[in-house]
Amino acid sequence: MEKTSTNVQVLSIVPVMFHYWCPAEDALQTAQYFNDDIAATCKKYPKNFIGLGTVPLQSAEMSAKEVVRCVEELGLAGVQIGSHIGKKNLDCDSLEPFYKACERVGAAIMVHPWDMMGRETMPDYWLPWLVGMPAETTRAICSMIFGGIFDKYPKLRVLFAHGGGSFAHTIGRIEHGFNVRPDLCQTKIKTNPREYVDRFFVDSITHDERALKTLLDLHGENNIALGSDYPFPLGEHYPGKLIESSDLSTDCKAAMLAQNTLTWLGLNERDF
Repeated sequence: MEKTSTNVQVLSIVPVMFHYWCPAEDALQTAQYFNDDIAATCKKYPKNFIGLGTVPLQSAEMSAKEVVRCVEELGLAGVQIGSHIGKKNLDCDSLEPFYKACERVGAAIMVHPWDMMGRETMPDYWLPWLVGMPAETTRAICSMIFGGIFDKYPKLRVLFAHGGGSFAHTIGRIEHGFNVRPDLCQTKIKTNPREYVDRFFVDSITHDERALKTLLDLHGENNIALGSDYPFPLGEHYPGKLIESSDLSTDCKAAMLAQNTLTWLGLNERDF
């Protein structure tokens, strides 16, 4: 759920039930069920809700058709996807039909971590959520950068959840690796990964003002959108409180609380 304005409350409804583990035909059926229901709620309350759909990414062709249906028939703003699909990362060549369709219809993409890496070896202390989730998001960002996705599809509008995971705090290591191991890191791109930080959005879920300012230093105030992670316990219980209580400028707060989300979604505040 995303609260995108201090004057009006515009909420985005997104499902986190990807069903990537089941046959694509079954996942498509559940995705269509979710998408139809979300669209119905948004149509019932058009001034209050913006919807994102879900797609069966184990089949990029099915996903391409469903994202077109989500945008052109259901009126949704885009889709939410996971940080990986089985053993495939988000740079997989087989996903190209999906990315092409998103770019063609102007669908926003939200990437949310799931099925966290290493969970079998860290079962205690909620570590898959505290450690694995930020790593998952960073894996997704790096896969899309190093895989050349942002170069192939420059019109994609992608947002990564939870402040972009640990990406902002490890960009120095990522950049250094790019420079010292071009044989491994420069197989698909030749541009420094730091040059891509304004090519995508992250949300504001950091729970720490210093961490939020690190995001601002790296991504800039126009690339950070308000997040809530509602209704989960790791979310911000009062969405926007961290931003509102900070010593940031009024313009910077307004951008993060409202305009950046609408820019990512391809929408205008006057419509709400």
